[in-house]
Amino acid sequence: MPVVLDAQKKDKPMKLGVNSVLFAKQDADTAFKWTKACGYDAIEISAIASMYPHLEIDKWREQAPILKELVQKYELPIQAMEQPNQDPEVMKAAFEAAADIGIPVVNCGPGGKSDDEEDFQTCVASLSALAEMAADYGVTLCVKAHVRAAIYNTPTSLRALETITSPAFGLDMDPSHVYRSGENPVEAVAAVVDRIRHVHIRDCVERENVGAPPLQANGRGAIDLLGYIRVLHEAGYDGPVDLEVIGAKEFDLTESVAIAAETRGHMQACLQACGAR
Repeated sequence: MPVVLDAQKKDKPMKLGVNSVLFAKQDADTAFKWTKACGYDAIEISAIASMYPHLEIDKWREQAPILKELVQKYELPIQAMEQPNQDPEVMKAAFEAAADIGIPVVNCGPGGKSDDEEDFQTCVASLSALAEMAADYGVTLCVKAHVRAAIYNTPTSLRALETITSPAFGLDMDPSHVYRSGENPVEAVAAVVDRIRHVHIRDCVERENVGAPPLQANGRGAIDLLGYIRVLHEAGYDGPVDLEVIGAKEFDLTESVAIAAETRGHMQACLQACGAR
């Protein structure tokens, strides 16, 4: 049966973007240019130190004006930053940068080891403190369940959410990680959708490995991404949905653009199938 939507949901669509780590071999101008050319609404800036970041946290003050100019030049807002290091001083600088540039969300990973209670408690304590810091800067801190980390599936996500109640904290939901942790991503997203503030999205061919970058393009793998996006839409989620492709740091421009364009078409088709666009 067709989905019947109210006008409010239609007027507040999800905002599609690309994590600039897909363009790791290119400069920031090129990443912005081709993200815009592929039809995306926004961009997520990579501040991942090990992956040729487009924002270097220790140099953010000199790089911030450049990024602000690119936002204006391409009419492409930065809707999130990925900065995985939970060190308080690094995170403080990341929040300062986000507040200055106008980036509403800072994404990080949980760290630690799966099914290790001490690591889980350490992770939750760290994220709780960082969420309070994020609130001071008017920024939202998000963490995603990450395969083999302390928070890695729906039960550990829900446990963390019971403790971290700050409105400046939310989940960054990535279907590929919960899939690799043995779950059904459609069921997983439905269980936590009210606390999702950011979505990292990509496909996954098998549970053992996320696969080569081209196989991470939406529609290439085994995940029911239409069902996943339908759950988000029917819940009224209207936040960022950013393609995050890892492993493309040696890719030339045409390879990165192909992945971005293919995924943009798939995401648009999913939104149209849901009646969201």
